[in-house]
Amino acid sequence: MNCVFLRHPTPEQIRQIVALYRAQGWWGPGDEDGQALIPKLVSGSHCFVVALDGERVVGMGRAISDGVSDAYIQDLTVLVDRRNRGIGRTILQTLVARLHADGIRWIGLIAEPGSSSLYRREGFGERVGWVPLFLIEES
Repeated sequence: MNCVFLRHPTPEQIRQIVALYRAQGWWGPGDEDGQALIPKLVSGSHCFVVALDGERVVGMGRAISDGVSDAYIQDLTVLVDRRNRGIGRTILQTLVARLHADGIRWIGLIAEPGSSSLYRREGFGERVGWVPLFLIEES
């Protein structure tokens, strides 16, 4: 398994990344814009990492940031049949190392249910008294 930063995903990588979003339940099967969104997600992210097993994308993660002070880890996921093998940890460590190399020290994220132990093992912790809030407009 190899983690690489993407800048210009190939059509096959785009297809596999869309499949990861759908497998995680973040995008529905009827989301026809997925193919067009991936290049925008990649180029609009501070960094976008994929975990590859040969040519197969088995995991991904990205960081969004102003490039100066703050960053957020987004969309970290691994294929279900490849979980609990350290792939998510490697993706997370790769993202954090890149952010630190770029001078970014404040890194936030919101862990999905059941995933917080991964982040805690890597030094992330809760901000007591802080509440993450969202504004999501359904189309």
